[in-house]
Amino acid sequence: MPEKKEKGKGFLLRVDPATMEALERWATDEFRSVNGQLQWIISDALIRAGRKPKPKKSDE
Repeated sequence: MPEKKEKGKGFLLRVDPATMEALERWATDEFRSVNGQLQWIISDALIRAGRKPKPKKSDE
C-alpha cells in the first residue's frame, strides 16, 4: 500500500508590507521560500518554548 502523506493545515496570515519585505529577504538569504521560512520560524519557536510536538511513530 502507498504511504499516506500528512497534509499541512493552511491558514491566512496578514502582515504589514515592511514585515513581508523583511521576511522575503530573510527567506532569500536562507535559500527558502517564504512559506518554508515561516515553517522554520514556527518550528524553532516551538522548540525554544519546549512545546514542539514529538513525531508520531509510524505503524510498521
